[in-house]
Amino acid sequence: MRFCPFSVLRHGGLAVAALVLSGAAAAQTVRFVALGDMPYGAPDKSYRPYRALIERVNALQPAFTIHVGDFKAGSTLCSNEEFSAQLEHFGRWRGAVVYTPGDNEWTDCHRANNGGYDPLERLATLRQRFFTPGRSLGQQPITVENQSTVMPAFADYVENQRWWVGDVLFVTVHIVGSNNNFETRDPKAAAEFFARDRANVAWLRAAFELAQQRHARAMVVAMQADPFDNQQPPETFPRHSGFAASIGDTLVPLAAQWGRPVLLIHGDSHVLAFDNPFKHQKKPVLNLTRLQVPGAADVRAVEVIVDARASEPWTIRVFGTQP
Repeated sequence: MRFCPFSVLRHGGLAVAALVLSGAAAAQTVRFVALGDMPYGAPDKSYRPYRALIERVNALQPAFTIHVGDFKAGSTLCSNEEFSAQLEHFGRWRGAVVYTPGDNEWTDCHRANNGGYDPLERLATLRQRFFTPGRSLGQQPITVENQSTVMPAFADYVENQRWWVGDVLFVTVHIVGSNNNFETRDPKAAAEFFARDRANVAWLRAAFELAQQRHARAMVVAMQADPFDNQQPPETFPRHSGFAASIGDTLVPLAAQWGRPVLLIHGDSHVLAFDNPFKHQKKPVLNLTRLQVPGAADVRAVEVIVDARASEPWTIRVFGTQP
């Protein structure tokens, strides 16, 4: 499916010209922005359009923005200077921005063209510099809960966050590209993967338990990885997949059992997608919708409008730097 740069689309294929909210209807809706995989490339080429997009988001005044990771390209340095530049970018959001890490800012940092860093050291630095328990990034942070605080057994995972807007639960989970760092040839990487995978599974299970207890009408889950990357057939998650436990054994069946609308937002593949690709027991899970945001050379973001009262609650509008 192709999307126009400023199109407004409701999941299910019905195009609408505009969405006007007022009174009680406005109180029941949530409007936020999702983007990721940017800025990519040298600062002299990538920063200007990225900053212009941030200003476009600021003009829209969403409730918050979710950046689904990869705040640098896979071929650029993982230096402290790069981290500082991206932290400054997060400070340009006049509202709140919630960030979940991507593979480019830590798992791939061992590459020579990334500076030959230790990925685990870069991950520790990300956690220390980009995450503060209890609040998001941005000039007007929102209050969040962190797994490190509410689940002491997983005290390292400050990056896994959750928050509520009305009856909608929002959750970030640290699942990254490059097969989620499941690299069996590297014992350190494999150990990191299994520990984080256990934390992610526990965080997702806790989210569905909380949604059930508080009678949530819908849930939004955000992560970096495209779980279908290089996977055939796409609806299965074999044991060698880094997404088998967290997605195949946890998110998909729990969403199917819960039955209420779940939106999974991710990046990684840089191509816009808005569909229902997941299956459970060979049956489509139609209440689990996937939004894959653009990225890399496609410097656009997605405005998401949530009407938790509707059976199809997700409406998206894709936009660039121009009003």
